[in-house]
Amino acid sequence: MAYDVEKTDEEWRAQLSPEEYAVLRQAGTERAFVGEYTDTETEGTYSCKACGSELFTSTTKFHSGCGWPSFYQPITDTIEYIEDVSHGMKRVEVRCATCGSHLGHVFPDGYGTPTGDRYCINSISIDLKPASTD
Repeated sequence: MAYDVEKTDEEWRAQLSPEEYAVLRQAGTERAFVGEYTDTETEGTYSCKACGSELFTSTTKFHSGCGWPSFYQPITDTIEYIEDVSHGMKRVEVRCATCGSHLGHVFPDGYGTPTGDRYCINSISIDLKPASTD
């Protein structure tokens, strides 16, 4: 698939830390309960750490207890959905639609959210821009 932001593997490696590269470009997963944004309640917008594309807002973030930041809805058309049958299960991987970077997975498990979905996102794959306080 062609993305609006495309870089060579060498360019991604130069831009991202080894840990960021492993998650964003190799579909890795950070350990549960260690991510910077797991329990954050700061209001703002979360964007892709690789390309800066806005992905989620804090108004759709909730505490699921799963160990990763959880959202129930992305900003419109910012996410690409890929069937993932790794690790002996069928899941839906979510990637940034602008650069193709791995973000996490979406699960239709309810949690009482308005959409019934839980976007389980790696903290290392996103940046939070706090809302303006003026």
